[in-house]
Amino acid sequence: MSSNVEGTPIEILLIEDDPDDVWETRRMLSDNKVTNQLHVVQDGEEALAFLHQTGKYSDAKPPDLILLDLNLPKRDGRELLSDINADESLKAIPVVVLTTSQAEEDILRARELNCHCYISKPIHIDQIIMILKSLDDYSITITKGALKPNEE
Repeated sequence: MSSNVEGTPIEILLIEDDPDDVWETRRMLSDNKVTNQLHVVQDGEEALAFLHQTGKYSDAKPPDLILLDLNLPKRDGRELLSDINADESLKAIPVVVLTTSQAEEDILRARELNCHCYISKPIHIDQIIMILKSLDDYSITITKGALKPNEE
C-alpha cells in the first residue's frame, strides 16, 4: 500500500450492514465537512470482493482505512478481520472495529488480529478525526471551517 501525498483524501471502506449506521456515518462525515472518499459494503463476502478487487469491484481503489462492524451477514467481522490479518497484501491497512459489542473476548480477539482501534457505536466525528490523524502516512481532508480554531 502506498502512502498518500499530503492533502490527498484517503479511501475509506465502511463495512456495515445496518442502513441506519451507514446513513449516520455518512451524515457525520458530511456534517463535519470530511471529504474523504467513503465506500460502503454490507457483508463480509462483499468486503472480500472489494478488498481483492474482484467482480463488480474490479476497478475499486484499495482502501487506506477500513471501518469494520463485527456483526455482519455471510462472513462476520471477526472472520473478516482474521482474513485481512492473514493476507500480506491487506494486513497493512489499518482497521477500526466499530461495534455495539462490549464483550471482552471481542475486544481481545480484535486486538490479537491487529485492529488499529476498537470503538463502540455510536461513533462520533472526533473519534474518526483522532484515528485518521494518528495514522502517520495518511491525511484527512476537511473543508475550510469544519474545525473550530482550537481543534486545528
